[in-house]
Amino acid sequence: MTVHPFLDNLDTQLDWQRELYRHFHRHPELGLEEHRTADRIESELTGLGLNVQRIGGTGVVGVLENGAGPTVLARADIDALPVTEDTGLEYSSTVDGVMHACGHDLHITALLGAVKLMAENTEAWSGTYIALFQPAEETAAGAQAMIDDGLVQKLPRPDVALAQHVMPAEAGTIGTAPGPVLSAGDSLRITVHGRGAHGSMPHTSVDPVVLAASIVLRLQTIVSRETEPGQFAVVTVGASNAGTKSNIIPDRAELLLNLRTYDPALRRQVIASIERIVRGECAAAGAPREPEFEYYDQFPLTSNDASAHRTVTEAFTDHFAPGRVFEAVPATASEDFSRIPDAFGIPYAYWFVGSVAPETFRAAVEAGTVSSAIPANHSPFFAPALDPTLEIATRAHVVAACAYLTP
Repeated sequence: MTVHPFLDNLDTQLDWQRELYRHFHRHPELGLEEHRTADRIESELTGLGLNVQRIGGTGVVGVLENGAGPTVLARADIDALPVTEDTGLEYSSTVDGVMHACGHDLHITALLGAVKLMAENTEAWSGTYIALFQPAEETAAGAQAMIDDGLVQKLPRPDVALAQHVMPAEAGTIGTAPGPVLSAGDSLRITVHGRGAHGSMPHTSVDPVVLAASIVLRLQTIVSRETEPGQFAVVTVGASNAGTKSNIIPDRAELLLNLRTYDPALRRQVIASIERIVRGECAAAGAPREPEFEYYDQFPLTSNDASAHRTVTEAFTDHFAPGRVFEAVPATASEDFSRIPDAFGIPYAYWFVGSVAPETFRAAVEAGTVSSAIPANHSPFFAPALDPTLEIATRAHVVAACAYLTP
C-alpha cells in the first residue's frame, strides 16, 4: 500500500475540516447565488497562499504553482438544492427551503482539505495544482458560466481534470469505472396546440388534453420498441399540464420530459423519435399549429478517459486498503463537470465516494432494503456519514493528484 508522507498530517486538520463542513451545511445557497460560500472559499484559499480568481460570478479558482511538472485541475461543485432539510442534524440548514441535499458541501470541504495538504507539503510534489470550485451544477449552468467568463484563457492549461461525488454507498469505499459514469441529461418542454371549446361541444374542438395523452402513451415505445435491447435510455414524462376548468376544453397542453442516455448517437435517435412522435400525433389530431420544442437544463455525458481512469484507479488501489476500491456501475444521474475538461481539450477522471455509515449500509444490504432504507442524493433526509467520508474524499483528491504530480 503506497503511503504519501504528507497524508500523515491529515488527522491533525480533520477538526478544521469538520467545522468547515458544518458551516457550509448550515448556510446553503442555490446556483449562481453562492456569494457567502464563494467568499469563504476565497478566504481559505488566500490564507493557504494560492493565487485566487473569481470566474463565472460565484466560481472560485485557486492556483498553487510548485515548480516544473504537470498541471492538475481538481473540481468541486458548491451549490445547494431547493429542498427543505429533514435530517434532524444539529448543524441543519438555517435557510428555509434550501439544503445541501447532494453532498456538495462535503465536496468543497474535501477539496479545501486537499489544497491545505498540498500547500503545506510542497517538498513532496512538483507541478501546478488548480482547485476549481464551480457554482450551479444542479442547473447545468455553472461550468458554462465559468467557460463563458474566460476560464480557458485565465488558467494554465491542465494536463488532466479530476472530480468526485459522494453517493449512497458504503463509507470508506471508492467507485471508479472507465467510459460512461454519469448519463447525459436533457429536459424538454413540448407545447401542443388544439382548438378550445365548451366542454359540452367537444365536436367543435381539437382537444389538446386527448392529444397530450396520446403522445404520452406513444412515447413509452421509444425505449421498449425503438431502442436496441441492452442499450440504456430513459424517457420520463414528468408533467402534463392543460386547462383550468372542468367544462372548458383548452387550446394547448404542455408536457415536460426528461431524457437520460450514455451514448451520443442514441441520444440523437431518442430526440428524433420524440419529435417524430409528437409531430405525428399532432397531425393525426388535426392540430391547427405545429408543436413547439424547448430544450433546457442539458447535461453532458460524463465519460472517463481510459488512461486517466487507469492512472487514478491504480493510485487508489495502491493507497487504500484491499477491497475499498470497486468498479462502479454507471449512474443514471447527470452533471456538468465534463464541460470544463472538454473546453480545455484534456482527459478527465471522475469517481464516487461512499457516504453511508458501514454498519447501516451492510444491514440494508443484508435486508435487501438499500434502495428504500438509505436516503439518496436530493432527499431531504440525505446526510453523509461525516466520518470516514470526509477523510476518504480528502485522501482521494490528494492521491489522484499525486499520481501525476509526484516523480
